[in-house]
Amino acid sequence: MPRFRLCVEYDGTPYVGWQRQDNGASVQSALEKAILALSGETVVIRGAGRTDSGVHALGQVVHADLSRDWVPDKLRNALNAHLGLAGERVAVIEVRAVPDDFDARFSALRRHYLYRIISRPARLALEAQRAWWVPKPLDHLAMHEAAQQLVGHHDFTTFRSVHCQARSPMRTLDRLDVSRTGDLIEIRATAQSFLHNQIRSFAGTLKLAGEGKMTPADVRTALEARSRAACGPVAPPEGLFFMKVDYPGDE
Repeated sequence: MPRFRLCVEYDGTPYVGWQRQDNGASVQSALEKAILALSGETVVIRGAGRTDSGVHALGQVVHADLSRDWVPDKLRNALNAHLGLAGERVAVIEVRAVPDDFDARFSALRRHYLYRIISRPARLALEAQRAWWVPKPLDHLAMHEAAQQLVGHHDFTTFRSVHCQARSPMRTLDRLDVSRTGDLIEIRATAQSFLHNQIRSFAGTLKLAGEGKMTPADVRTALEARSRAACGPVAPPEGLFFMKVDYPGDE
């Protein structure tokens, strides 16, 4: 059966998350229903990563096996037509035909995430579901300095959910940068894989650094504590975006 790689964008606000669940609509089920409506095939798609309720994506990647050898652009357009008719907040940005051994999850080399904070006194209107509103001033340079304590290969027990199902808390964080443009603070993270709630845990802790409540040394101490109690508050999901996945052979 031909295998296709789909790059998917979605607004996570109305969904219980990426993964199909019994307690509400998911992004995975929206795509599987669109494939069923288009082709009559019941398929199970695999994503590059799971996102929680309220988390958005600009570059989630999934793969699907279909019986028909579709022209990629026609498959993209047809799926988008069905997603639109169903009122889904999901769009297929690109479709590629890929070899049978391509796996959206296990073939991934790196995953890229963005966390957005808007630091200003006024509440958010247009960005209300697209960023974490922090009314207090934040020092993004202090946040960036603190973030560098987390880059590298570490035991990230402090920064993962107690419900995380990963076998090991060991991960290699390639990048954790903090920058600012006006009121917008962006935290960009890159790694081969992440633990459950790892980036939102980073964001909550770095916010404390931006408020002057934690120093870079404090963040390092929290990391080395290997204790969830040492973590700052977990940042809300609406500021998190799954941006991109790198695979062998990509430009």
